[in-house]
Amino acid sequence: MSVDPVTLELARNRFAAVADEMGLVLRRTAFSPNIKERADCSSAVFDASGEMVAQAEHIPVHLGSMPESVAAVLERFEPRPGHQYAVNDPFAGGTHLNDLTVVAPVFVDSDHVGWIANRAHHADVGGEAPGSMPADATRLDQEGHIVSPMVCAVDGEWVGEFLGPLLAATRTPAERRGDLSAQVGANAVGRRRMEALVGDEGKERSREVMSALLDYGERRMRTALERLEDGTYRFEDCMEWGDRDVAIRVAVTIEAGDLIADFTESDNQIPANFNAVAAVTRSALYYAIRVATDPTIPANGGCYRMVELRTRPGSIVSAQPPAAVAAGNVETSQRIADTLLGALSVPCGDRVPAASQGTMNNVLVGNDGFAYYETVAGGQGGSPFGPGQSGIHTGMTNTRNTPRESLEQHYPFRIAATTLRRGSGGEGKHRGGEGIVREIVFDEAATVSLLGERRRHRPYGLAGGQPGATGEDWLVRADGSRERLPAKTTFEVAPGDRLRVLTPGGGGWGVGRSDPVPQ
Repeated sequence: MSVDPVTLELARNRFAAVADEMGLVLRRTAFSPNIKERADCSSAVFDASGEMVAQAEHIPVHLGSMPESVAAVLERFEPRPGHQYAVNDPFAGGTHLNDLTVVAPVFVDSDHVGWIANRAHHADVGGEAPGSMPADATRLDQEGHIVSPMVCAVDGEWVGEFLGPLLAATRTPAERRGDLSAQVGANAVGRRRMEALVGDEGKERSREVMSALLDYGERRMRTALERLEDGTYRFEDCMEWGDRDVAIRVAVTIEAGDLIADFTESDNQIPANFNAVAAVTRSALYYAIRVATDPTIPANGGCYRMVELRTRPGSIVSAQPPAAVAAGNVETSQRIADTLLGALSVPCGDRVPAASQGTMNNVLVGNDGFAYYETVAGGQGGSPFGPGQSGIHTGMTNTRNTPRESLEQHYPFRIAATTLRRGSGGEGKHRGGEGIVREIVFDEAATVSLLGERRRHRPYGLAGGQPGATGEDWLVRADGSRERLPAKTTFEVAPGDRLRVLTPGGGGWGVGRSDPVPQ
């Protein structure tokens, strides 16, 4: 049997619709504003071998690494009907401890035909500070409860060995139980949709169609890479660790439709929490390739069969236990993407934008009664096609902000201001987007953690464009005294204190200034 183009396109959309519906169910049934409002979650569909067939357009750092979660489950378990499996261990299929992945096999007439999976960021999983991302952590066990691949639910019933220890570790057990139930329920919906889809087409035909989709993704990506000039392209950027720079170096080699991204010259992992595991680096690589080539190529495992990642175990981009990694997922992933896009800007100069803000500006607030997590938007880099957007999440994240109506209902603090940061975008033929000014007023004593980047080094411009502005973080005490905060810090606040976050702007693209300043 052959798969004609019409059947292939219909199948691509049907599988993607399964992932889309899973994401909608997860958001609508979640308890926490972080998942319900900010959409800090992702879903995907896999074939029986664990290769991704389709994904929803969710969060790049989640989706690029999710196949490793499925692979970790496959390595340890024989799939069984009705079973669901969970993992958050960064060194066994995860990324950082807050991101818990729930994986479920799909069976039709007792035959294993595929997998579905979703990943959601839990606002607190224990650890030394509310939010489970303490800025001064040096070991993974300081960041919270570790879930190595294990059975979490059977026929919709929780497995006590999974649920009990996690709820005991977190500061917000009721919220965690609600979010976990939403994840398991989303997979149940995804499993029913996959069973119906495969049942309509037949098992053998469905396997053939999934294989054809993967092969189609491979052909499209290889064709896109073959259009590029062969060669090796290098770029270097860095993470900020106090006054020290931690270098990320890449050499991207393109040859006859194959691509190798070699990070072996990057600096060693450090006693801080922004080490990235290799799965995170792989996510950034997949994201950068799609940006630089053709984003219309179907996002599946076949797209990356010709892509090789080389890292050096024990480096900042391939951390080894027991390293802390919380910010590696949310901050270092952004810099890895910046570094890759910088290298790819040479062979793909007509597509690659200047650097966006290059950080997620993580804000975590909590005490024994609540845990809040938010990433703050910033400026997008200008591109060959036009100016960068202002006040938008960029790069490896694709979340929203928490609406202030929801935030002030759930948490003991208020949003005093959210405005564009005028003049923060880099000038150029196409300007970089503006950052954000966000001010929080606390009504209750709490612990705050900040994890940010681009506080010393500006987001780069391209093709003669100017860099964007660096970010700033300020604490204004109730008595009016002001203190500029480090980019990565954990501290205490009292009622009446204010936190003011100014996020970076995007770099400009091209020489000159033709775009108007955003209003």
